[in-house]
Amino acid sequence: MLITSAHPTRKSLRLPNHDYSQAGPYFVTICTHNKLCCLATVRGEHVDLSIAGGAARETWHALPERFPQLILDEFIIMPNHVHAILAIVGAGLAPPVAPNSARAHAISCSLPSIIGAFKSISTVKINRLLKRSGLPFWQRSYYEHIIRSGDDMKNAQRYIQENPLKWSSDPEHPKP
Repeated sequence: MLITSAHPTRKSLRLPNHDYSQAGPYFVTICTHNKLCCLATVRGEHVDLSIAGGAARETWHALPERFPQLILDEFIIMPNHVHAILAIVGAGLAPPVAPNSARAHAISCSLPSIIGAFKSISTVKINRLLKRSGLPFWQRSYYEHIIRSGDDMKNAQRYIQENPLKWSSDPEHPKP
């Protein structure tokens, strides 16, 4: 008898020998569940956030309170996904923290724990705002790219900044 899982086996997109708590910058893309366009609308280069998009933005910008080793860089919310650049700083490079502050006792910092916290916290906020319960808001996984050079960083920043202008030609953009 063949036993199959309720979920198809997924190939990991992560580098098998990379320590994702290692200091350095990362580019990430996080998509909504079923790529539903519910975070924002795009008009030219301007992005108008929905209530859900506003909650996602608020959650993203609060992440350094939870992860003191985290530095946020470029960030944009699109209708059905989020692009961001973040950096995990190494030992001795973290911003100074008062010894008894909540930030001094923060949980360990790794890319999966950061993205997991963002998705979990924002899903709870969004479901409350939309008066629904227990429904997924984000896709199970996310795309990440380890930024390896200054040129790589500039290209990722430019990509994020120009993303609204490219929305109308995006394959995920619903056509009327």
